Amino acid sequence: MTEITLSPRLYAASELVRDGAFVSDVGTDHAYLPIALCLSGKIRGAVASDINKGPIEKARENIEKYGLCTKISTVHTAGLCGIEPFSPDDVLILGMGGELIASIIADAPWVASKDINLCLQPMTHAEDLRRFLIENGFEITDERIVREGDKLYQIILASFTDKKITPYAEEEFYLGRVNIQKRPAELSSLATSIASKLTRRAEGLESTGADTSALRVLIGKIQNYQTQEN
Repeated sequence: MTEITLSPRLYAASELVRDGAFVSDVGTDHAYLPIALCLSGKIRGAVASDINKGPIEKARENIEKYGLCTKISTVHTAGLCGIEPFSPDDVLILGMGGELIASIIADAPWVASKDINLCLQPMTHAEDLRRFLIENGFEITDERIVREGDKLYQIILASFTDKKITPYAEEEFYLGRVNIQKRPAELSSLATSIASKLTRRAEGLESTGADTSALRVLIGKIQNYQTQEN
């Protein structure tokens, strides 16, 4: 038993983890990601945490099964509470809503360090998470758009900086500035999906007589990326 197969979403996140890092996996998915990273030799160790007892018990079983009890610790906790003593280099918060991820980071001011990378995968409201990061001194250094089945996932890599960040255009909060710069093949599909959601929102607001002119402008800007050549 020498390897573990990760889903496309988790594999993409694993690629953003730094070699030799000590990782904190918040809301661990049965510890599959830290186990895979340890087995590959990419990281020196990890702490897997979850607010629910069930996933932690399953994580412990998996860690023991793969013989990694000396490499991976488990903590039954909310967010990053109690994780600071482990001094993680890379913090992974995957599979939660963007607003929840932002609140977890806000409740752990110690992660505002140039030495810590935040690898984040919001299930919803990626735009709100990006806005929170930029407004609180974090620079988004890399991004991924990952297709898994019929769903698209955004992965954001960020770290604290004292550099002045060029203000984001509204469409960059939704699509990701790095994604727009890199033009991955999935950008067009992501733009189509987001434009469709925002259009439904605009139609709902318009039915109440609300002014949606700014929202319609945003939708148009996002739609410009639906047919970009990659």
